[in-house]
Amino acid sequence: MDDRYGGDVLAAGWRERGFAKASDVPAVKDLVVEVADDGYCGAVTRVEAGLVELEDWKGRRRSFPLGGGFLIEGKPVRLTLPAAKQQGTRRTASGSFVASDDRAKIALPSRILVEGRHDAELVEKVWGADLRVEGVVVEYLQGIDLLDGLLAEQPPSPKRRYGVLVDHLVPGSKETRMVEQILRGPHGKHLKIVGHPYIDVWQCVTPAAMGIRAWPQIPRGTDWKTGICRAFGWPAEDQADIAHAWQRILSRVTTFRDLEPALLGRVEELIDFVTEPTS
Repeated sequence: MDDRYGGDVLAAGWRERGFAKASDVPAVKDLVVEVADDGYCGAVTRVEAGLVELEDWKGRRRSFPLGGGFLIEGKPVRLTLPAAKQQGTRRTASGSFVASDDRAKIALPSRILVEGRHDAELVEKVWGADLRVEGVVVEYLQGIDLLDGLLAEQPPSPKRRYGVLVDHLVPGSKETRMVEQILRGPHGKHLKIVGHPYIDVWQCVTPAAMGIRAWPQIPRGTDWKTGICRAFGWPAEDQADIAHAWQRILSRVTTFRDLEPALLGRVEELIDFVTEPTS
């Protein structure tokens, strides 16, 4: 006969049968976890006195005991003390190995151009160390519609190439039509223009890094950044509020893992293009 109770109903571990086993995960800074009991989701800000502090996307902070009761991507985990930092090969925020001589070099004549200040700050935070070693300067245009004027004033050449990062570069968009026209012009040979599919560079930060399941959908006709702030419950009355909101988003980015692959690959393409040796 089948014994559905097993050989010993009081054997150790009988309570855990049928439940997913929790794995141990170090509570490192910026790790995003969910509290199983109430669904609170936040990023680790610090670990102290046996407690882990989490901050959600609205900036609210709560502390919980280290141990079980947490989820990562729906799977149970036990948060443990992070291991002490070990000395060894270091990496930059972009994932590159830190150069033995990481002093900034004289700037190359080639440039990487981005649409706005927020794009420039994000590129600097993740790729800044690499770009300084290579001697690459990132400049912002304040809009792709100003690129034509810059090219006319400071034309690119075989020794002065421009790599350009564009927001919302998808088939049929206004940005795509402008880029196609520029590349057909007299300067196209010494330009590389790439883009990501998101409405704004804010969306290039992954939802996981933000502690949310997905970026909110903003209705057509509503200013996108204003809509995002309101969806998060953040002030959005003036430009200062928008700037503060961006700093909150940017603070969630520590490494390339916090960015969408659609941005990572494009920035790497531009770095390769402007640092390629000239003949």
